[in-house]
Amino acid sequence: MAANGTQAFAPVLAALQTMQSNVDRAQKGQAHEFLEQFQKSNEAWNTTFMILNSSEATTESKLFAATTLKGKIVFDFHQLPRESLPELRNTLLSLLAQFSQGPKPIRTQLCVCLANLAIQMLEWKDVLQLVVSTLGNDPNGIACVLEFLHVLPEEVTEGRKINLTEDELRDRTVELLEENGNQVLTLLNQYAQSSEAASKNPQLMECITSWIREVPLNDIVNSPLLDVVMNALETESSFDSSVDTLCAIFRETRDVDECMAVIKTMYPRVMSIRPKIAQAAEAEDFDMFKGLTRIFSEAGEAWVVLIARMPEDFRGLVEAVLECAARDTEKEAISSTFIFWYELKQYITLERYMQARMQFVDIYLNLVDIMIGHLEFPKPESGNDNDLFDGDREQEERFRGFRHQMGDVLKDCCEVIGVTECLQKSYVKIEEWVNTYGPQASTGNVPEWQKLEAPLFSMRAMGRMVPPDENIMLPRLVPLIVQIPDQEKVRFQAVMALGRYTEWTAQHPDTLEAQLNFIMAAFDHPSKEVVTAAALSFRFFCNDCAELLKGFTNQLQTFYETVINRLPPTSQDEITEGMAAVLSRQPVDQVYASFKMCCDPVVKRLMDMAQSASTEKEKLALADHLNLITIFVQWIQPEVRPGEPHPAVQYCQEIFPVLAAIAENFSNFTPVLERVCRCWRYIVLSYRTHTAPLLPVLAEKLASGFAASRQGCFLWATDSIVREYTDESEGITPETTQAIFNFYVQQATTFLRALNDLPPEQLPDVIEDFFRLCNDVQAYHSRSFIANELTPTILSAASTSLTLLKDEPILATLHFLRDFLAYGGENAPTSTFSEDPNRRINPPEIQTAVKTLISQQGEVLVQRLMTGMMYTFPADCFPDASGVLLAMFQLLPEATATWTANTVSMLPTGSISPQEQERLLRNIEQRIQSGDTRKIRTLLQDFTNSYRRRNVAPREGLGRLEAARFRFAG
Repeated sequence: MAANGTQAFAPVLAALQTMQSNVDRAQKGQAHEFLEQFQKSNEAWNTTFMILNSSEATTESKLFAATTLKGKIVFDFHQLPRESLPELRNTLLSLLAQFSQGPKPIRTQLCVCLANLAIQMLEWKDVLQLVVSTLGNDPNGIACVLEFLHVLPEEVTEGRKINLTEDELRDRTVELLEENGNQVLTLLNQYAQSSEAASKNPQLMECITSWIREVPLNDIVNSPLLDVVMNALETESSFDSSVDTLCAIFRETRDVDECMAVIKTMYPRVMSIRPKIAQAAEAEDFDMFKGLTRIFSEAGEAWVVLIARMPEDFRGLVEAVLECAARDTEKEAISSTFIFWYELKQYITLERYMQARMQFVDIYLNLVDIMIGHLEFPKPESGNDNDLFDGDREQEERFRGFRHQMGDVLKDCCEVIGVTECLQKSYVKIEEWVNTYGPQASTGNVPEWQKLEAPLFSMRAMGRMVPPDENIMLPRLVPLIVQIPDQEKVRFQAVMALGRYTEWTAQHPDTLEAQLNFIMAAFDHPSKEVVTAAALSFRFFCNDCAELLKGFTNQLQTFYETVINRLPPTSQDEITEGMAAVLSRQPVDQVYASFKMCCDPVVKRLMDMAQSASTEKEKLALADHLNLITIFVQWIQPEVRPGEPHPAVQYCQEIFPVLAAIAENFSNFTPVLERVCRCWRYIVLSYRTHTAPLLPVLAEKLASGFAASRQGCFLWATDSIVREYTDESEGITPETTQAIFNFYVQQATTFLRALNDLPPEQLPDVIEDFFRLCNDVQAYHSRSFIANELTPTILSAASTSLTLLKDEPILATLHFLRDFLAYGGENAPTSTFSEDPNRRINPPEIQTAVKTLISQQGEVLVQRLMTGMMYTFPADCFPDASGVLLAMFQLLPEATATWTANTVSMLPTGSISPQEQERLLRNIEQRIQSGDTRKIRTLLQDFTNSYRRRNVAPREGLGRLEAARFRFAG
């Protein structure tokens, strides 16, 4: 399969050189496209072998060739005549011998090639024997044999990529793995005993790991290989591979009742290496320490149910994990323990494992101390508290995320030993700091502040676990917190911590004033972080203590107006939500006055901002400020009986002209339009049918706004009206319902005109909002929608919309189509056709109408769906796309089968084999004849996935060219 001469592959080498050189993006794009087409061509078979055998090709080029060859064998196997397969096998074995000493990446790719050939070459029965006899006699070839043994199980497991039937793949798995398991185990034992170097070879560990699931675990742990794996921990070069192998063994013993014999063998062996924890920590060998932590943690995860059942027998393992956590001074390994602590907590908090819980109380008490210690910020080498990580921002972000994970561990501790005991740990550490350093502290000078901040963070982290009736520690902690000295990070943490205990404060009103004063004072802090924390905590206090605060509306409103303009948008939202929460508790007869008192200044600022906003920054500020009105609307929802005047709607009527004027004046600025429409939407959602007085003018502004701007937010707001004003809504007349549907038709007409004027690529958000609106219209106005003269055009628009490349509009369109097709069956998606909500039977005329519409447009729709699944749809769209196809097969099976056959016949020549095409269509026909149409969905998913992998998805190799250059250079 190889040939001589360099002319055949010169263009490939030139394109590779372009990809790796400093040329402009356009040239690289052309080279990339050329190489991508080359990888899928028939010529690539011979060319890759020529490159691999060429003395003129670079190492990077040969790696590209080997990777391309792997793609050919996996995806393009149908391009080869069966009689050429023995030659392909022999050539691969020859190449492996040639590259037996490396480079390793090329050797690995060739082994993967051989493994995938073995899977598909069903007539090759002596796979293992031939590979070992061909390569295993040469010491250099042993590396190839081990590499092949390593990749074979992995590639068989990934066999779904290969174009074999389920039965063929299952039979081949038995032949290659199950029937070869004992022989592989014998080979690995023989190799391990052949020399000291062999027993420490990382490749040997990798092979053992790969075959753990294919060989009975008892056979491995009762063979000399277990000693080999344990001894490999002593050698630096094989340490990581040995850790991987041990952890793979642990994972296979999760079914502890089935694996007790293995666990009894493994447990003492694992515990025998516990002294290495201290050795690694003292020697500051952090890589070894991380590996050991992983061993003990993953053993604990696998055997956690045994730990819960037999706590005395397995206590040593829990202590080992605790020791790893305690000794991790660099905080690099402790994250490996988090899952174990969670899993153990899940078991020992069950009543049946109460004995284990009592056994581990001391361990969890120590764990709390360890976690609080690890929460401490580092002391910077520079001594600059403003740069705790000496400029390393990546380390800073990692530490911040790491702290929240440790906070989760503290929550686990609360469940095991109780919140009072955990809070006491925080209290003791805060009190220790106060007694030791408190007298020396002053504003701007807080010694050892890290030791104060960490327990405050721990208290904050445990907040969710503490019940509102905790009366032992919080009455001592809260007064202590509101008196702490002012250091930025300490103040931030104190403010955040108090915000987590507002439910407790609601039941302890005597503590409210001191806490609220502490929070409100933080709004004047020079640190932006502290101010942001204050806004968040203020929101929590107002939400949870609204009953206590509702009598202080005037004072809170004064404070609100004082600080609102000084805050960033997110914090403005936070304190507005807090203010609105207090207003929501006002008596109905005071709602209008309170709403007006708080919102009038906001509306006045909106009007001023709207008059002067000319730059994008000013317009965005206007959009942010509009959201404050929406927050009030979302929260202020007094209970008003139907037919009575609604005080909130009365105020909304007053401010509606302002909102409408802003929408008209900023019709070309999407963020402002979205915020106005969001406000209108929530007016309808919050006050429901009470908004009837607003309805005519609101509908008019939504219609004119959409016609002028073609922004989807107007459709989104329209949807709220459609959902609220239905035949099932209380007090809604048929005339109102019909008016709402006519309003929808007006919006739909505007949308269809826009789609006629512009390509769908320019309207993705509008398309998404329109089909979500259509979904609700056909749910609440089913008969009117299906019978409407616009519906055929809407279906055509849906087909057009499926040419997009974005998830959201495609999903919205597919959901609409699935629901529409459901009306073609006997059972409707909604109960709008029956007075009984439990009866969802479609009238025959509706079923007929849907089938008629689909028969008219079905072929184009099938083409778009199949094309999308084969070429363009994002992965998240596949389930719904195949669901639409299934629904079409269920409604019109023969017609849909014909449309599918026509679509497949249009595929490019050579992209699928005639046998594959014939097999798909034959299987579809069989499912239709048997009445088992549901299985057609799986057939189409498998077919389109296979087609896409082979013909559309980029092959491996191209994205790694730059990385390969640096790897080989190093």
